[in-house]
Formats: sequence, structure tokens, C-alpha cells
Amino acid sequence: MSLRSTLDFLLFEWLEVSNLQQRERFADHSRETFDAVLETCERIAKEKYAPFNRLVDVEEPHFDGEKVILPQATHDAQKAYAASGMLSAAQDYDIGGMQLPYTVEAAANSFFAMASVSMGSGLLTVGNANLLMAHGTELQRKVFALNEFSGRWSGTMCLSEPQAGSSLSDITTRAVPDGDGFSSDPLGARYRLKGNKMWISAGDHELTENIIHLVLAKIPGADGKLIPGVRGISLFIVPKKMVTPDAELTGERNDVALAGLNHKCGWRGTTNTLLNFGEGKFKVKTDNAGSDGSGAVGYLVGEPGRGLSYMFHMMNEARIGVGMAATMLGMAGYEASLAYAKSRPQGRPVAGGSVKVVKDAAQPQVRIIEHADIKRMLLAQKSYSEGALALELYCAKLVDEQHTGDAASADEARLLLEVLTPVAKSWPSEWCLEANSLAIQIHGGYGYTRDFPVEQYWRDNRLNMIHEGTHGIQGLDLLGRKVLMEEGRGVHLLAARMRETADKAMVFPDLAADAKALNTALQKVIAATQSAWSSGQPHEALANAVPYLQAFGHLVLAWIWLDVSASCRGTKTPAQTGRQAAAKYFYHYELPKIDAWLQVVSNRDMTCANLLEEAF
Repeated sequence: MSLRSTLDFLLFEWLEVSNLQQRERFADHSRETFDAVLETCERIAKEKYAPFNRLVDVEEPHFDGEKVILPQATHDAQKAYAASGMLSAAQDYDIGGMQLPYTVEAAANSFFAMASVSMGSGLLTVGNANLLMAHGTELQRKVFALNEFSGRWSGTMCLSEPQAGSSLSDITTRAVPDGDGFSSDPLGARYRLKGNKMWISAGDHELTENIIHLVLAKIPGADGKLIPGVRGISLFIVPKKMVTPDAELTGERNDVALAGLNHKCGWRGTTNTLLNFGEGKFKVKTDNAGSDGSGAVGYLVGEPGRGLSYMFHMMNEARIGVGMAATMLGMAGYEASLAYAKSRPQGRPVAGGSVKVVKDAAQPQVRIIEHADIKRMLLAQKSYSEGALALELYCAKLVDEQHTGDAASADEARLLLEVLTPVAKSWPSEWCLEANSLAIQIHGGYGYTRDFPVEQYWRDNRLNMIHEGTHGIQGLDLLGRKVLMEEGRGVHLLAARMRETADKAMVFPDLAADAKALNTALQKVIAATQSAWSSGQPHEALANAVPYLQAFGHLVLAWIWLDVSASCRGTKTPAQTGRQAAAKYFYHYELPKIDAWLQVVSNRDMTCANLLEEAF
């Protein structure tokens, strides 16, 4: 079963995306236009990405002293992707977009993530431009965002620093007004930035004419000191090369210098950098009185002190994108190990009575897919990757609902996204990584070699548990913020949808037990949530935030699988049989795991939290 057929089912039969055509924004679209987008992206992914996945893993980016060198295949892939129009797929017609539903855009981008995730497909550029469309001035949108959507320029997000990591309140990059005339620049209030940023994906390269960095920095107070915490964080546009208000390059380099390349376990095809802002390597002239011309030029986005809230606009998009990347790596490993299991002969069928196991060595070998344990590992991969794909597309549909639905529906979609985003990022990054591990196991010793692609899929996927917020951060976000916000309204909405699915599934005899299991699991998660917070002590409630995240994620995936399974009620096909088997596997083998996770949550177990470091 191909990815395309899986997408067709999830989009058009399960999510009924074609109904979006009834909305004014998507009225020009049809099933034919959606199919054309999917076909185009599938073709580009097969031609420009998949054949070079191993190449970009082996030929890592390197710095020749002047510029970062990437394989020609990466340049070709970037140009093909930009030419497809996918960078501006969801944007308005009048700025060159296609006004495509985000659900279809996300599905189309899945082909690139599966073909070669580390070559990239514009995720950060699109997120960068979308942020500017939402929070930038009219000229910032015209100069920076539109040139990113066209593929002329690319974009990054610069948050982490070497000493701060995920603790953004501890960043020390400074932004000071660029002399007396700092507020008169047409591109925005002009500041000078000094500091260091780490782990910047696509932070330096020659793929595009310019790179537009979105940088978090703190504006010092009247006493010259940085404001503690996140309140003092502002957001700035810092182009690699200086530009005019007409979006032309001035010929000057901004004072943004590549300090080094990070050499990673996976995602080796994507440049990952340490950037120095304002180290003095490049001087940018200024006419402003009181400016000494030192520091990287940055243009303020929005209001001072609101930078982190603006950046979360981009981070939430990126988190769903990370979940999709993890999902498609899991899918790639599944398809590779399925093909291997169908062709690899080894072992013979078990025969004999109930006590003694007998194998007839004279019989020919069977393919390993005929062994029960291989089927177990394949079903596990299928349940993880296809279930995660359904979840990511469901979240994408919520984005469309938030942007184009009526006021009540849009507000519900907003709340559901708040609750589901930590799961959409974290669950695939853990369990589709496990799928990649099982793909290696199915290949046996061969899976541990570079003769087969599954070891690379695992290495590429291992990053997804870390970037855009680690598992620990997602757990704290879910249990510490999302389940509590607006008096728990988002969780109540999600629970209501789960119960609706259970009611719908209950009418099918083969799903009745699973529907009851979903309701039972939901009650366990609700009870554990209440128990976690019953003492009113955050340090107790959050001590086991990750086990809570794991249990909550498994509950969500059980709901998704039951809803998908209830939709497989037409003509019986192998594809439908496979989906229903994956759903059964999840209910029989995976959902029971939540009891162990929830036990430590409910008990507010402090075994880990209270252990003194000397004991380690």
C-alpha cells in the first residue's frame, strides 16, 4: 500500500477534506486540484529528494572559509520545491499563493519528509514568513515574507544560545537602539544585536540569495541591565545581507558570522550552525547620530517585550512539522522493512503438537514475514506511523477550522490545537523512532549496516525527540499549562470528541470492546490529572509530566485509531483490513501500557524528583 493511497483515504474518506471547498477561501479548489498538488509533490520527491537521501547523509555540509558547501542535489531540490509553489501554498492569491487548505499542504509535504527529511522542504522558511505576515509591518511583510514565499530568500528561527539551551529566559543576546534615528528606518525600528545563537537549522548556506533570521534578544532597561525572565525578550529581523526598502541587496554583509557547523548523528543534509551576531567581522554603515556602527542590524517585529509570544506563532507550526517529519521517517522505515520481510527467506514453519515444537529441516525456508514475531513488529510500526499520520492531518484540519470556520468552531479548534500540539510533536518523535528501531530489528544484522536505509532513518529520527522542545518540555506544557488553561475547557472538548467516537464505534460488534476500552482509558487519564494536582503543589504534580504525556498520547492515538477503524466500513479491501488490524494491535498491545504510566502520576511519585544527586 503506497503513501498516496493512505493519504487519499485519510484526506478524502476519513477527514472529508473535500467539504472545505464549500468555504469561500477554498471555493476555487476541487478534488482535481488537490490531486494535482499531491501528484506534483510526489513526483518532485521521487525525482529530486529520494535518490539523494544517502548522498546528503554522507556528504555533510562543510565550510571552506568563505561559504558553506552543500551537494548540488540539495540546490536542485530546493529550486524544484520553490518552483512548485509549495512555499506559499496556503497564502492568498494576491501575493502569489494557492489558498490551499493547510490539511492538503501538510499531506503534500509528507512526500518530501519521507523521501529525504534532512534535505528539508522549507518548513522554517514558511514558518518565518507566516510569523511576519501575522506580526510584521506592511513593509516587513512585503520585503521579507513575500521574498521568502517566492523562494528567493530563506528563513530561520534563532532562539537557543550555547549557555541557555531551552531556557529562553536566560538568553543574553542584547539589542540596543541604533543611535538617535533608530526608529525612523522604514523597515522597522533599527537595533544593533550582539550575542551568540546555537542549533540554528539552515543558518548559513548558498541555497538562496539571502537568509532572513528571526532572532530573540533582550533590550536593556534604563539602567543598562537585561530584564530577568522572558518579559524583556523582543523579536528582530536580522538579514544575512543588508536590503533596501525595495527588497534589493545593498551589497553589504550584516554582522552575522558563522562560528561553526554542528556535526550531527542524523539530519546531516541540513546545515546546523552556531552564529555570532555583532562580533565585528562585518561593519554596517549608519547615518544615525550616536551610532558607532557595531553590532548586527536588526529590525524590531511588533512591540518590545513581546518577542516570545510572537515566536510561539512559528514554534507551534514547527512542532506540528516536527511531528510530521518523525511520522514520515517511521513510515519510511516501515515500508523498507515490509519489503525486506517479504523477500528475505529464513527459518521454517513451526509444526507439531501442543507440547513439542517440531521443525522439518527438509522443508524449504519461508519468508520472514510468515513468522508471527515479524508480523508483530510490522503491525507495531504500522500502528505507530499510520496512526501518527492520521493525528498530524487531524491537527492540520483543525488549523483550517481555526482560520475558516465559524466563530464557535474556530474557537473550539484553537483550544483543541492547544491541547494536541504537545502530543502531535512528541508522540511521533518517540513512537515512530521505536518504529525505526523495529525496522532495524527486522533486517537483523543487515539493518545495522549502511547497506540498507533503516539505520539512517533511525539516526534522522532521533533528533525529533529533542528539537522544538524536548519531551520534558512538552510534558510540562501539557500537564502544567494545556490541561489547566481556561478551566480545562480544551480537555473537556477533547474528551467529548472521544466519547462521540466511542458512541459511533459501539454500534459495530467488532469495535464495541475497543469503544469501551477508550472510555475506560479516558476516565483513567482524567482521574490521574485530578490526582496529580490534588495537593496543589506544582513540583509534585509535574514530577512525572513525561509519563503523563506518554499516557495522554496513547489515549489520543487510541481515539484516532478507533475513529479511523470505524470509517473502514465500505467494501472490504486489504488496505481496510490492514488498518483495522493496526487498530486492534494498538488496543491489545499498546493502550494497556497507560496503567503503569498513570500510576506514578496519580501517586505523585517522587522517587526521581527527591533523589539527591550524590546517589547517582
